[in-house]
Amino acid sequence: MFAEATTLPAIGGFVLLPILVILLVAVLTRRTLLALLCGTVTGALLLSGWGAFDTWTEYFGKALANETAQWLLLIIVLFGILITLFERSGIVSDFARWTERFVTSRRKSTLLTFLLSVVLFVDDYLNVLAVGASMKSVTDRYRVPRTQLGAIMKMTAAPIAVIVPFSTWALFFSGLFEAQGVTVGGSGFGAYLQAIPYVFFGWIAIVVAFLMSVGWLPKFGVLRRDAARAERDGDVFPLDTTPAEREAEGAALLAEIRSTDADGSTAQRVSAALETATETATETGAAGSEVVSTRPQAWPFLLAMVTLVGVTIVTDANVVTGTAAALAVTVVITLAQRRLRLRELLDSALVGIQSMLFVAVLTVLAFMVQEMNLTLQLADWVIAVTEPVLTPALLPAIVFAVCGVYAYATGSFWDLAAVITPVVLPLAIALGADPVLAGAAVFSGAALGSTTCLYGDGIILASRSIGIKPHNLMLAILPYAGIAAALSLVMYLIVGAVGV
Repeated sequence: MFAEATTLPAIGGFVLLPILVILLVAVLTRRTLLALLCGTVTGALLLSGWGAFDTWTEYFGKALANETAQWLLLIIVLFGILITLFERSGIVSDFARWTERFVTSRRKSTLLTFLLSVVLFVDDYLNVLAVGASMKSVTDRYRVPRTQLGAIMKMTAAPIAVIVPFSTWALFFSGLFEAQGVTVGGSGFGAYLQAIPYVFFGWIAIVVAFLMSVGWLPKFGVLRRDAARAERDGDVFPLDTTPAEREAEGAALLAEIRSTDADGSTAQRVSAALETATETATETGAAGSEVVSTRPQAWPFLLAMVTLVGVTIVTDANVVTGTAAALAVTVVITLAQRRLRLRELLDSALVGIQSMLFVAVLTVLAFMVQEMNLTLQLADWVIAVTEPVLTPALLPAIVFAVCGVYAYATGSFWDLAAVITPVVLPLAIALGADPVLAGAAVFSGAALGSTTCLYGDGIILASRSIGIKPHNLMLAILPYAGIAAALSLVMYLIVGAVGV
C-alpha cells in the first residue's frame, strides 16, 4: 500500500533534529500539535529532502497501520464514550458527591486520587483516564490545581504498572526477557519477578507521588504558581487555559457545587472568570443534571471500575476487552435507571468520540515520530555513542539514563524496550553484568519517559482526562520526576558498584 522507506546510513547527531524541533516548538508556542507536526516535517526532510511530502504521507500511513497505534486508538475511542456517559448520566457526579462523606479536606482528596491510581494498576492508560474523570470534580472543590491532580496521577500510573506483575507492562516486558533467553525458573515472567525490586524509578516515583498527595513534599515551579492562584481565587486551571476550555471543564463543576451545596459553603471561592464562562451552561442545566439524586449512588461507578479491572485481569491484561465490558455495564445501568434515554445515550457516544479526536491526531503524529526515528536509526546512534564508556559497574546507570532520555525525547516506551533490550541483555552477559538488573534499568527508563514525555500517549491521555494542555502537565511533573530519576540513577550506580 505504501512505498517502502529507504533505510538511511547514519547521519550523526542530526538524527536528534526532529526531537529538538518538537521540544523547541512546544516550549516556544505551547502547542503540542504544532510541535509534533513540525517534528514530523523535519523528519521527512531529513529522510528524503525535496521528496518530503511523499515521505510524510508514507509515514502517516505507517502510523495508522501500526498495530500498537490501532490498539491505542481503539482504547481512546472506547474511553471517550465511557467518560462522556459517566459525565452525562450523572454517574461521576454521584460518585463525587458520595466521596464527600469521607473526603472532607484537600489532603484527603489528593490522597484518594493517589489510592485510586494505585488500585487501577492494570494499565497506565486505563489509570489516568479513569482517575482523571472521577476525581477532577472532587479535587476542584478543594481548590487543588489540575496540574497537581495530573502530576499525582502520572507519577503513579506507569510506575505502579511497571512494578506490579499483573499488568500490561509486566506481561510485555516478561516476553522481552524470554525472547532473549533470560529466564528464571524457565520463564521470562520469573526473570521479571526477580527484576521488580530493581525497577528503582517505579518504586521511588510512587513514594514521591504519595508524598505529594499528603502534602509532605514542597511544590515546585509551575505547580507552586498554580497552587497559589487556586488558593487565592479558586481558579484550578493553568494560566493559558482558554475561555472555551474553562467552560467545557467548569460548567459541570459549578452545576454540581450549586446542586449539592445550597448554602455555598463547599464552593468556597470560584474565580470570576470561570463563573462568567459557565453561567449560561449552568442556567440551562448541565448535561445529566436531571439525574442528581438526594442520596448519591456510588455503586454504578464502582461496578464499572471493578468490571474494567477484573475483566482486564482475567483476559490476560486485555485492556480493550476490559474497557468494552465496563462500557457495556455502564450502558445497561444508564438505561435501566433511566439516567439517559436511548437517543441521548447514542448522542453521548458520538460526543465522546468527537471529544477524543484531538487526542487521536496527537497519537498518530507521535507514532509517525517513532517510525521516523527507527528509519533514522536514532537508537543505533545513541547506543554507539554510549557503548565506549560501558563497564559492568556503570552499565545499569548508563542504560537507565540513556533509556530515560531516549524515551522522553521520542515518546517511545514499549517500542524503546523492544529495540534496546535485544542489545542491552546480550551486552550485559558479554560484560559479565547481571542481565536481569540491566533489563530492570531499561524498564525504569521506559517508565520515566512515559511519565514525562510531552507528546507521549500517557501525558496526552492524562491531560485530556483532566481538561488541561499536555505541556502544562509535563512542566508540572518534571521537577518531581527529576527527583525520582536522580535518586534512581544513584541507586543504579550503587547496585552496579557492589555487583548485585
